[in-house]
Amino acid sequence: MASTEFTDVFYAAGLDTETWIASYLPMWSSRAASAATYAVESSELRLTIPPEHGLWCPGEHEPLRVSGIQSGVFSGPVGSTIGQQPFRDGVVVREFQPRQWGWTPRYGLLEVRARMELSPRSMAAVWMVGLEDEPTRCAEICIFEVFGDALRVEERGPTAAVGMGVHPFRDPAITDEFATERMAIDVTEFHVYAADWQPGRVDFLVDGAAVKTVHQAPDYPMQMMVAVFDFPDKAQLAPSDHVPELAVDWVRGSG
Repeated sequence: MASTEFTDVFYAAGLDTETWIASYLPMWSSRAASAATYAVESSELRLTIPPEHGLWCPGEHEPLRVSGIQSGVFSGPVGSTIGQQPFRDGVVVREFQPRQWGWTPRYGLLEVRARMELSPRSMAAVWMVGLEDEPTRCAEICIFEVFGDALRVEERGPTAAVGMGVHPFRDPAITDEFATERMAIDVTEFHVYAADWQPGRVDFLVDGAAVKTVHQAPDYPMQMMVAVFDFPDKAQLAPSDHVPELAVDWVRGSG
């Protein structure tokens, strides 16, 4: 079992490029075209999508803008279909990605302290995915997923629908088990989102409180994905100059 002991508190020296790749699934595009807009300030990683940030895989993917980092990457050669999280059948590698396994745990308590600024056209998420060094090692553990159009201000205060669970993709050993939980939290403030990943189960927690358990779990190393998204097709829902942000104070893995 691979050790999950890991901490990144995002010191002002900048992003640790031995651990993180500051591009989003670059094999389907390129590192330059999929590069994140980010800053490391006040011991926070701040991922943003300013108005000038371009589309991801324009012409191939529905309109999407994304700033993301990931703790591993690899691909097959240019023109092949070998790569991580392909977004449709037959998509081909446009830029070869040499293997880089920065932090790829197998089991453990995975924690992220994060806050976010979202509009109804944006979302933020942190998830684990299989390395896909073998095609079926591809399932996902979603630690959190928050859409801006599911934020509410109720009598009891701000609430958010927080998505969590597992997705199989092409892993025959996993079945889809994902749900959103309405929680009395203000996502513009820092909260600790966590997944306690064990053989045969994953427990999901927010601020140390148990929220959901699924009684199945991937059984192979996974990498972390951290990203904020903007959906231009929802432009009527929010001003175009709004800048979505996902700020991460720290990431921990222990087990």
